[in-house]
Amino acid sequence: MIITKKHLDRRTFLRGAGAAIGLPLLDAMSPALAAPARSRANGAVRLAVLYVPNGIVMKDWTPAYEGPLAKLPVIVEPLESFRSDITLVSGLAQNCGRALGDGPGDHARAAASYLTGVHPHKTAGADIKNGISFDQIAAQHVGKQTRFPSLELGLEKTGIVGNCDSGYSCAYTNNLAWRNDTAPLPPEANPRLVFERLFGVSEGPMDPASREKRRLYSKSILDLVRDDTQRLRAGLGLTDQRKLDEYVYSIREIEKRIESSESAAVDPGIGKPDGIPVDYAEHANLMFDLMLAAFRADLTRVITVMMGREGSNRTYREIGVSDAHHGLTHHKGDPEKIEKIARINRYHVERLASFLAKLRSTEDGDANLLQRSAVLYGGGISDGNRHDHHDLPTLIAGGANGGFKLGRHVRYPQETPCTNLFLSILHRMGVPAESVGDSSGKLELAGVA
Repeated sequence: MIITKKHLDRRTFLRGAGAAIGLPLLDAMSPALAAPARSRANGAVRLAVLYVPNGIVMKDWTPAYEGPLAKLPVIVEPLESFRSDITLVSGLAQNCGRALGDGPGDHARAAASYLTGVHPHKTAGADIKNGISFDQIAAQHVGKQTRFPSLELGLEKTGIVGNCDSGYSCAYTNNLAWRNDTAPLPPEANPRLVFERLFGVSEGPMDPASREKRRLYSKSILDLVRDDTQRLRAGLGLTDQRKLDEYVYSIREIEKRIESSESAAVDPGIGKPDGIPVDYAEHANLMFDLMLAAFRADLTRVITVMMGREGSNRTYREIGVSDAHHGLTHHKGDPEKIEKIARINRYHVERLASFLAKLRSTEDGDANLLQRSAVLYGGGISDGNRHDHHDLPTLIAGGANGGFKLGRHVRYPQETPCTNLFLSILHRMGVPAESVGDSSGKLELAGVA
């Protein structure tokens, strides 16, 4: 290690006209010879919630055994190299996703209640009412230490008005995160707008005129901070110079991929929304790289991602499934349809695997970002044909700074509120919450609580 007297604040940004780029954790951000203190100070837990819609083929998701993970079920097989980094949890339920006298609308209730533990008020109008989601409880506590309290991302373009499910507002179907009982936080699906929010001076996207000016002059956002980058680099040790170069390179690669996706021809069979990649895997990978950059620079510690909106009728032709996703889940026992759903479910898990790989390969002080993170993967429906809200598909990945005992399948009594798990995650993040929605206490997840 090269010891220098230079000390950088953790909140240092590379600045230029219209740009402010946060930095990864550098040795220069902590006093020399203070490695233990650096580890404690920078060991913040990052929370990522990845939500999958429409249910899962549970027989191909749930291990037939409890205890240490051995052979993984077919849907979870893409995570084989992460067996020691994940825990599968069975037995959790979200009772507030059920009708409770309100009739049809399971998809809307599944998304709305999943992170809130609150039964949403049935309406297709403006009088929506739900509850604060657990990610926003975390954001209110830890968000003061970062540039953005939270990020809300999605892989489908959605709206928040209108009737999307049997008399339930689209605000319920299309949103996971709720700032309070009447304020959903819509997920952003356009990688360009996410990029500009993360690396722009303002918290909003660049105005159209500025974006066009940059395009005309072929300006990368890195060109705007070039002078600041060179000044900073000159004062760093060799190790920090390498880290800075790698980080800047990764940002430019994301920018180039966004530019490429924007210039791609529109698929006539899909009608690609402007700026959103046609290819699902590329879209997901772009979003995951943006998440990685945000976590790496500590721009935020809370991110939610809707891998698809509830009731989504997306097709997955790239894996040979041309049928609409939601329609397939009403399979009525048809083996061919069930096999196609399982294929979609596995495809989603493959995307999760790519995200975990990015986290695991990224240094963060004396650990990696996967060890620093709590990644929750799951959904508010188990069997999509029956719209079940019990025994929900739930997977936890990442060490949360040693708080999770991983590499296991843990089964809890049926109807255990999934909000109990959320409460335990909050406590691991240092958030002194007493409850989340309908929680009945912390979940003793092999040492989590």
